[in-house]
Amino acid sequence: MSTSFEKYQRRRLISSYFSVVISIALVLFLLGMLGLLVLNTKKVADHFKEQIALTVYLKDTAKEVEIEQLKKSLAMADYTKSSTYVSKEEAAEAHSKEIGEDFMEFLGYNPLQNSIDVFMNADFVSGEQVDEIAADLTSKNFVDEVVYDKPLIALLNENVKKISLWVLIASGIFTFIAVLLINSSIRLSVYSKRFIIKTMQMVGATKGFIRRPFIWQSVKLGIIGAAIALIGMAGALYYLNSSFPELSLTSDVKLLAALFIGVFVMGILITWLSTFFATSRFLNLKTDELYY
Repeated sequence: MSTSFEKYQRRRLISSYFSVVISIALVLFLLGMLGLLVLNTKKVADHFKEQIALTVYLKDTAKEVEIEQLKKSLAMADYTKSSTYVSKEEAAEAHSKEIGEDFMEFLGYNPLQNSIDVFMNADFVSGEQVDEIAADLTSKNFVDEVVYDKPLIALLNENVKKISLWVLIASGIFTFIAVLLINSSIRLSVYSKRFIIKTMQMVGATKGFIRRPFIWQSVKLGIIGAAIALIGMAGALYYLNSSFPELSLTSDVKLLAALFIGVFVMGILITWLSTFFATSRFLNLKTDELYY
């Protein structure tokens, strides 16, 4: 009879530990992924900014040497991420494919111009800086015009600021919720042993002696939960990096290491503090108050 009861108690204990570990792992995993989003918000925003092209249209009278000098100066400019020269023949061929017919046969000539598509570094993609770059290029006598999507640049910068702000707010709120959830799981675990705590106290055990095994057990659960969360984060990061290699999510190893260490330490710290305060609460209760 006692053996069956002991097995039942052991199963309940294992089930309790398992639920605590899973709760900690899920919360830390979501918190870690949110941290990953925060760290890469700028990188994602920069990726979209660098897809915006500034097109420099050249006059038909432009000399070959002038075009070559412009191509070299653009390639060496601080604001240039990449640049591509598109001849009027290449532009005509691409346009014909888009519309499905050879428009030059109808017109009798090629109305398009030689051009250079300039993709800028993200730090230079702002309305004022792009205007300055466009004005400088337009001042060259062999440049006909410089075209870029100014409303799109303004909208993109405005949305990046809004998204960054909301991501930070969401991170703060979710961190608070994560602490509450882990704290609740630990408190429930300690609550189930409140009579053991009071019994130990009644036979003369000190508060520090009573707390020690509870804290150590919770810290171990926190370590296991954090380890599971880190494995999940590593898997998710590998998948995202494979799916979106252009974002280079694993390029900053030190920052990723700091995030992983932070999640691991948070798992230990929250479980330690939660257990400390939970055991202190039950140690300070009177015996008849344990039933409420």
